[in-house]
Amino acid sequence: MSSLWTPEGERPVERAAAAAPADRDPASLSEEELAAHADELRDQLAATPVEAVVAQFAYQLFEVAALHLSLEPAQLDQARLAIDAMGALIEGLPGRMGPDEAPLSEGLANLRMAFVQISAAATSGADAPPSTPPAAP
Repeated sequence: MSSLWTPEGERPVERAAAAAPADRDPASLSEEELAAHADELRDQLAATPVEAVVAQFAYQLFEVAALHLSLEPAQLDQARLAIDAMGALIEGLPGRMGPDEAPLSEGLANLRMAFVQISAAATSGADAPPSTPPAAP
């Protein structure tokens, strides 16, 4: 059983029984086995609520933005792109992100605040605040 990370913790995601053996090299699988595995993965994805998939993308964007803000020196252009992409998802889909919407919105606000603080410190020539990335939403 695999899982999907959320702010409330790991959520189990069931795997179908016919998954490709983990100990086998994918190159050694027959075309039929590969096709069956691809079908199984497609079915798994189809059974996953789309809001969970979109939220996972938003969480990944949060992590990428936090990473770029925490580097010395901070990579502000890279962080800005990840923050803007996360904002496009969260603010572009109001009321449609399910239970992850509130923590993602809070995380986005934290990222924006950190970005402004780190940008201001970099522009003023002062030492940037400690490059501790914002806490995960």
